[in-house]
Amino acid sequence: MAKLLLASIHDVGPRFEREVDQLAQLLGGILGGPKFAMLVVPDHWSHAPLAGNVAFQRRLRDWADQGVEMFVHGWYHKDLAEHSGAAAFKARHMTAGEGEFLGLSRAVAAQRMADGKALIEDAIGRPVAGFIAPAWLYGEGARAALAASDFALAEDHMRVWQPASGKVLGKGPVITWASRSKPRQLSSRFFAGLARHALHVQPVVRAAVHPGDVTVPALLDSISATFKAFAARRPAGRYADLLTR
Repeated sequence: MAKLLLASIHDVGPRFEREVDQLAQLLGGILGGPKFAMLVVPDHWSHAPLAGNVAFQRRLRDWADQGVEMFVHGWYHKDLAEHSGAAAFKARHMTAGEGEFLGLSRAVAAQRMADGKALIEDAIGRPVAGFIAPAWLYGEGARAALAASDFALAEDHMRVWQPASGKVLGKGPVITWASRSKPRQLSSRFFAGLARHALHVQPVVRAAVHPGDVTVPALLDSISATFKAFAARRPAGRYADLLTR
């Protein structure tokens, strides 16, 4: 079975257009073209609605026409829920208030999924590739809504799966970088360095970048080194390839 590298740019939307352009140029140069996915946020923190933004919708369609896979990435990306127990730990330590789907009810999660899917598919003129929750965090309501949805693919920190059947299509940690504090920058660079050597045995390697990464030159250096290391030994593929493996 051929090994794959799956690359993605998170938090795509009008709010981070400049940063997304920079990341797309970086990854495209290393991977030999737009061989990555984009995770689109319909209205990031209620400050950057995709609806009505014809210019950015046109950009999404252009990227999709070039072969970029488009995922629905929540709706607001902001977590407004109150949490307790394990969910409170995840909300506090795994993200900076951005685990939008961690505390939603099934009904609210399903509505936001459906609305995001309709909006993005109308913009790009084709089906989306799937759904990925902000910060890769899903509560019980979100998981139930996702299982009843018609999304072909979903992803969390450790796996890619088919929501309807629950079938796991790829396993292993996502390589990603954190820019919001110096300790997180250092730890993410350390993990990426280890991953460049340790994860070559994995059939599927996933690596994801975020707009904030472009603000830290050391992260960009680590991102470049990581993608080059994996691209030298396996092709950059599409998430949809997992459905036919």
